[in-house]
Amino acid sequence: MGRIVHEELSGAIIGIAMDVLDTLRPGLDEKIYERAMVIELHRRGHAVGVQQAFPVHYRGELIDNLVPDLIVDGAIIVNPKVVSCFTETHVAQMLGYLNVSGLEPALLLNFKNARLEWKRVVEQARTSFPADFRT
Repeated sequence: MGRIVHEELSGAIIGIAMDVLDTLRPGLDEKIYERAMVIELHRRGHAVGVQQAFPVHYRGELIDNLVPDLIVDGAIIVNPKVVSCFTETHVAQMLGYLNVSGLEPALLLNFKNARLEWKRVVEQARTSFPADFRT
């Protein structure tokens, strides 16, 4: 089994998200949690790219840009959510971001409940979804 890419940084981001949720509590808009994450990540010495655009080309022509919510330390895509549960669509979106940006991994963070839920998405997941995403 291979090593986990950016394991320490992923753990730090998840810990920061837990602190943000403990402070703000559940029930707020995604953008509020995102802004709080940016503040706390900066306070702890991390570089944060907010709404950084990645161009999408088709046959050599620019067709659009993908814009992940946060990129931490130029390495990890972070997408705060306030949803009942993560879906295949959320995972597919993260895989698209990974593919276009060349970064890995992506973290989905769910601030919906009193306990933070998170999912780490890596490109290997592209071949099949985990069992908990199958119908």
